[in-house]
Formats: sequence, structure tokens, C-alpha cells
Amino acid sequence: MTIGTLYGIGVGPGDPELITVKAFRKLQECPVIAYPKKLRGSKSYAHRIVEVYINPEEKIMLGLVFPMTKNEETLRTEWEKSVEAIYQYLAKGQDVAFVTEGDPMLYSTFIHLMKIMKETHPEVPMETVAGISSFNGSANRLGIPLADGDEYVAMIPATEDMGEMRRVLETHDAVVFIKIAKVLDDMLDLLEDMNLLYGTHVVTKVTSDEEIIWNVADLRGTELNYLSCMVVRK
Repeated sequence: MTIGTLYGIGVGPGDPELITVKAFRKLQECPVIAYPKKLRGSKSYAHRIVEVYINPEEKIMLGLVFPMTKNEETLRTEWEKSVEAIYQYLAKGQDVAFVTEGDPMLYSTFIHLMKIMKETHPEVPMETVAGISSFNGSANRLGIPLADGDEYVAMIPATEDMGEMRRVLETHDAVVFIKIAKVLDDMLDLLEDMNLLYGTHVVTKVTSDEEIIWNVADLRGTELNYLSCMVVRK
């Protein structure tokens, strides 16, 4: 029996023109396109990026729901459902392209999918196609070099541990913080205390047609979209 290949396709930070030639080719070749789907049925960010390249009448469009919860049992159940939904096509010899914003191997939905697929169906061949991440997109849109020469750069999720956030800022020349929305005001307080607000920029849905580049001075109390990142350059 021939098993189809599961591809993790990085489709970039938002601008459809920022997908790679290889990602475009795989989208054309794969008969099944899997993508994260929102519970209310609206299109996911990754789906919106690639829809200009896909004729849904020529593809099997497989929308998968990934719940936003920290309950391990619920997460495991839903991930396993998604894996089995994909496997039903792979078992028929059909290749499946799972699209994810950014890069499939960096803070991506595909990472969890890949782990469970390896556990439950180790015979499935899997490949990934690298994509441009939001931190690359942000640096280029803002015109901010992230690193030069021997400089240090970090990309980390922002957390409530301001002591750790301070340590990262002290030991790097530039830092890109993702998942900034929940700790925005605390981060602004920290940056002000470290006299780094002048080198701080925040951008939401970078490179997309919904992109917002924020004035940091006006950000306190703002409810940012989840797809926001903060670039700090000393």
C-alpha cells in the first residue's frame, strides 16, 4: 500500500507574495489542503494567505479545529482527531499539504501535528517547507537590522516573568517578543525602566493587508491581536 506524504508548508507572515516557490509548487501538486479552522467557521490566517493560489473546486479542503485551551486531555483528544482526519487521505496514497503561517518548525501548529502523527502512524513520510517568519517580516517592514557582525539576537515568547524578560534584554542586542498581547503593559513598564522604549516597535499581522504598526507611546491598555510582536533594538 502506498502512503501519501504529509507536508508542513510555511506560508509566511501574511503577504501572499512571501511564500516560497517550493511552497507554491506543493500547493499545486497536493490534492488535499489541510488548514487550521476557527470554531465559528471563519477562515484561518494561513488559509487567507494561500487562498489566492488555490482553486477550492480542484482540491479537497480539510479544515481542522485546534482548540485554544491548556487542558491536556482536551488538547490530546482534538489533536488525535485531526491526525486521523488527515491520515484517512494519506492512507489512500494522497499527499496532504498542511499550511501554517510563518515557518512550520518554529512555534507552529504543525509541530504538534507532526509529533502525534509520528506516534500513531510512524509509517507516514513527512516533509517541511521552510517559510518566512513574523520576526523576519517585522524587521524588514520596520527597517530594523536584527543582528550584524557578532551581535546577539533572540526570539522568545513574552511571559509574565519580567525578571527573565529583563535578563534576555540585558544579554542581547535585539529581541523579538511574540505572544506579547497578554503582558503588553508589564513589558512597556520594563522597557521604560530599562530606558529601551526608544528602540521598541510593535506590529500586528505584519506584511498582511491588515497590518498595523503601532506608536509605542499610545499602546498602554491596548488589546492587541494575538498575531502581534514586539521588536526591541538597543
